[in-house]
Amino acid sequence: MTASNRRKFLGTAAALVAGTAAAKAGATAPAPQKPLIHHAIFWLKDPQSAADRDKLVEGVKTLAKIPTVQSLHVGILASTEKRDVVDNTWSVSEVMFFKDLEGQATYQTHPVHLAFVKAYGHLWEKVVVYDAITV
Repeated sequence: MTASNRRKFLGTAAALVAGTAAAKAGATAPAPQKPLIHHAIFWLKDPQSAADRDKLVEGVKTLAKIPTVQSLHVGILASTEKRDVVDNTWSVSEVMFFKDLEGQATYQTHPVHLAFVKAYGHLWEKVVVYDAITV
């Protein structure tokens, strides 16, 4: 084999090996993780009870102990102007941020979350959850 042919052969072989490695790396690379926002709205059984509201707020704040909860915001109804698009029938809200779907799934079965539901579930009449993935 001449030197010129040997160089062409080695160049072609190297390109094939590099291309195969790149294709394999691309095929096995994990999908990018997308943050998940979990928003829960609570309606108290006794919406006039500030004590029940404060107790529920206390309970919701314990959920920040769950390792997959990256951030937690707990709120109560704001005294904003009344408009047709504003729902002011609820009492307490929570907004949690998770790194990904797996983090939110871990939260659902975590002992701290299960203890929260058991200890504070008697306070609410209804809960509505909105889960959103970042786009």
